[in-house]
Amino acid sequence: MKTIRYLPILVLLALPPLAATRQAEDPAARLDKLFARFNSQETPGCAVAVARDGKVVLARAYGMADLEHGVPNTPETIFEAGSVSKQFTAGAVNLLALQGKLALEDDVRRYIPEVPDYGTPITIRHLMTHTSGLRDWGNVAGISGWGRGLRVHTHAHVLDIVSRQSALNFPPGHEYSYCNTGFNLLAIVVDRVSGMPFAEFCKKNIFDPLGMQHTQWRDDFTRIVKNRAVAYQARGERGFAMSMPFENIHGNGGLLTTVGDLLVWTENLETGKHGGPAFIEAMHRPGRLSDGRPIAYAAGLRTGDYRGVPEISHTGSTAGYRAFLGRYPRQRLAVALLCNVGNVDPGNLGHEIADIFLEIPPAAKPARIELNQETMKSRAGLYRNPVSGEAIRLTFAEGSLRLERGPALTPVSSNEFRAGGERRLTFEPMPGGTRERIRVARESIEDDIYEPVEPFAPAAAELAEYAGDYYSSDAETALTAAIEEGRLVLRRRPDSRIALSPLYKDAFQSSLGLVRFIRGIGGRVTELSLRQDRVYDMRFRRAVP
Repeated sequence: MKTIRYLPILVLLALPPLAATRQAEDPAARLDKLFARFNSQETPGCAVAVARDGKVVLARAYGMADLEHGVPNTPETIFEAGSVSKQFTAGAVNLLALQGKLALEDDVRRYIPEVPDYGTPITIRHLMTHTSGLRDWGNVAGISGWGRGLRVHTHAHVLDIVSRQSALNFPPGHEYSYCNTGFNLLAIVVDRVSGMPFAEFCKKNIFDPLGMQHTQWRDDFTRIVKNRAVAYQARGERGFAMSMPFENIHGNGGLLTTVGDLLVWTENLETGKHGGPAFIEAMHRPGRLSDGRPIAYAAGLRTGDYRGVPEISHTGSTAGYRAFLGRYPRQRLAVALLCNVGNVDPGNLGHEIADIFLEIPPAAKPARIELNQETMKSRAGLYRNPVSGEAIRLTFAEGSLRLERGPALTPVSSNEFRAGGERRLTFEPMPGGTRERIRVARESIEDDIYEPVEPFAPAAAELAEYAGDYYSSDAETALTAAIEEGRLVLRRRPDSRIALSPLYKDAFQSSLGLVRFIRGIGGRVTELSLRQDRVYDMRFRRAVP
């Protein structure tokens, strides 16, 4: 593997006076080490830029923008920003609100009557804060067999899918659930309220006034964009394969930009030179649930802390593009990361960049907690949420409890464990009994409860009860449950075969998500319920034999 000697490209300006000479040299070297695996002509990579007090102090690029033609990434390379794009969509809506052309508490059906009437208004603010209860259109498209990347989706497809949904995931404002649909609808609202295409409105009212000369929306994926990086996914020993977003959906993602332009935008969110104080306040106002509880999500921005430091940030992921944009107001620091390689975690990588500049001392290593091994072993097993039907399975090996297909649990106490990030699991006695259940803390929402349940090992006669044809008008999709080689499978046109793995009575895990068979009068199976992260309970009715 040949190393590119003229990469990475570096722009290193004056660091704060308090930094010693050695510290001024360290950031570039530490960044090079962090991105060393991408410093090659054989891999795609990333561009990074860091600003302090509104001035770029470092801009650097690694790897190739185009592997076929041997074009390297530079700090000026254009990438797609994934969901980092959402804050620009929210910004366009907030500008219209400040102009008095709409109100954030307006019912979305005032502007988009294609949205069904669910009896409770879905507001513009609900869409902006992921509290609408709408199903994610991409998940619904995937259930149908025509997911993102398999056909060229447009906003017409979004409206068509939304118009067919007979139910919401939850009442508007009841909880937070990340949903791209809301931001596609916001882009359509801007179209209809402003009287011009969303992309044109953003150019005239955001990009041009801020001098973001390299930024535009991917509203036509066939348009030639000079200096754009091709996106890739790793293919193991075979290297990389192209992974481009061949769709015209935008607003939820689809922003084509550079790390430099992102820093211009995020600095304006600090100073309000364009838009003023009212715009800054609107962008950073956290969402609230119907009962008044605040959530960490504002207008396309996540607000919170990172290692005890206030942070405003967002990550992005579309096809093989990855992105991170983070701002640390107390330090007047901003970090922009754009990558054209899909096998990176942009949140972790963005925070590793921030660590170089935040100068936060490393956290003290927690004291080791000794646990009763027999108690831990007894906690292994299957647990079910009695409301959603979701299941989690814990295994016990080498002295640790582990989430199946997940990380080992890190003990905080004898009964409380951390399961990656901030998610916490607490074991507690079940009311009226001695067995333990699991309480899982969720952000700004009621905790989820999982109760122990017996695993299901169905006999052939039991599997036969589920066989039949099922149809959902919401997904415009038919599924056939059949028994093949002693296992239950779902068939979907034209040639999909989806294996079902038994969980508990009437419930199976699959690549489509949680599949539950619903019984009617007399115990006969009458429906199939499908649950995913962004589609809670899509019903497929069984055809009468």
